[in-house]
Amino acid sequence: MNDGQKLRVACVGAGYFSQFHYGSWARMADVDLCASCDHDIAKAGATGLAAYDDLNTMLAQVQPQLLDIILPPAAHADTIRTALDAGVKWMVCQKPFCQSYAEAVEICAQATALGATIIVHENFRFQPWYRAIKRALDYGQIGAVQQISFRLRPGDGRGSRAYLERQPYFQQMDRFLIHETAVHWVDTFRFLLGEPVSVYADLRRLNPAIKGEDAGFVLFEYADGARALFDGNRHLDHDADNLRRTMGEALIEGTDGTLSLRGDGSVALRRFGSRISKDIAPPDTWDGFGGDCVHALQCHVVSGILHATPLENRADAYLRVIQTEDAIYASAKTGQKVRLEAP
Repeated sequence: MNDGQKLRVACVGAGYFSQFHYGSWARMADVDLCASCDHDIAKAGATGLAAYDDLNTMLAQVQPQLLDIILPPAAHADTIRTALDAGVKWMVCQKPFCQSYAEAVEICAQATALGATIIVHENFRFQPWYRAIKRALDYGQIGAVQQISFRLRPGDGRGSRAYLERQPYFQQMDRFLIHETAVHWVDTFRFLLGEPVSVYADLRRLNPAIKGEDAGFVLFEYADGARALFDGNRHLDHDADNLRRTMGEALIEGTDGTLSLRGDGSVALRRFGSRISKDIAPPDTWDGFGGDCVHALQCHVVSGILHATPLENRADAYLRVIQTEDAIYASAKTGQKVRLEAP
């Protein structure tokens, strides 16, 4: 598709998080960001783009090559079907992807049948600290990985007004900590370690103002014997000037050393038997969200479309994340370890 023309991009959704999407597209020289659609046309107009409150009208008039879907899961399936009917061949869709595994499978099949590609906007694996950790693992800097642990501590879940300023629908989600938040680490762990073979979960709700769970532990098992632990509590904090930068701290431990992710986004390497740590990634200086991971993902997508570079996070591959999420909730309900079928 690399004919020297700019990639024509339109967006649907103009809520809180969309600012990071719009800002990223606007920074790309090879993208023509042409329109915004939202049921609240004032919000669409506030982007400074051609504004619409009807998706069909926008697609017919603008004819984007790529549609960026920045909406909650309940709107994903209908929006994607509308785009497919309009002939859109490339879509980026926010996570959590669709409302269920069955719905996601159906949508993926419909897109494939029409020659369309959907990339899930799962951006945490594109955060610079996880890319640095992945490079260190690929280079064998800590030997064979035995375990990873991540402590989610954003400190934003307390009280009756928790989440209302940024994303108020969080309070009404039946599935919250895992479906909305921990899904980032389901994907990040598979980026670092591959596909899990089993999960065990202990989940709980601490804030009575919300419907879903907001704290818990999830243990992932991998075929080579490695383990990963997601330890999440949205009521507690960690040592960081910006609690939303990394949202917590991590240890990646191997036979030859340990990698430590700090709240400032830096990553340190300590060799086994040593007390000296060496930074392999500097502290993050990006003022926006997550080390500019939204931009990193969207640049990755544009490169895949214009230059046919390999794409991560295709929706059909992302189905595995949804399967794993369902297994986590099943484990929490039964109190048993749940094995995952082979991909």
